[in-house]
Amino acid sequence: MEVRSTGATSTPTTTPTATPTSTPTTPANTNLLAGKALTATSTVDVYGANKANDGDANSYWESAANAFPQSLTADLGSSAAVGRLVLKLPPATAWASRTETLSVLASTDGTNWTTVKASAGYTFNPATGNTATISVPGTTARYLKLSFTGNTGWPAAQLSEFEAYTS
Repeated sequence: MEVRSTGATSTPTTTPTATPTSTPTTPANTNLLAGKALTATSTVDVYGANKANDGDANSYWESAANAFPQSLTADLGSSAAVGRLVLKLPPATAWASRTETLSVLASTDGTNWTTVKASAGYTFNPATGNTATISVPGTTARYLKLSFTGNTGWPAAQLSEFEAYTS
């Protein structure tokens, strides 16, 4: 059998195989704010916004005193479904029980904000771990903002951990 060359070179073609695609999901128990950037309207001394997201419940952010309202804003990096927030103060019994009054706002662009939880008082009690949980089902946001308007235990906003979860 004779094979004739036409002078043209041919490259074998391959048919691309289908790759299954899926939307990545974040497990419900993963803190969406871990390692994300936080900003605050004000800070005092060494109590910067980054202290409310450093994984250390004993460090904390503190705003300027006697200057409410104050806010703490988190950038998730991209839009995500958020179902609940967990707010913490240092667990030490040196922190007396207090109520911080705040609202929760969400945004997809950092400019236009929607209130997802109206202003309410959240009690932080060292006997129960100084933790408050806020349910925000159906919220999709890239940015989350806590807007503080009062604190019965100190004349400033304070928070040691700001966490967000899908459920």
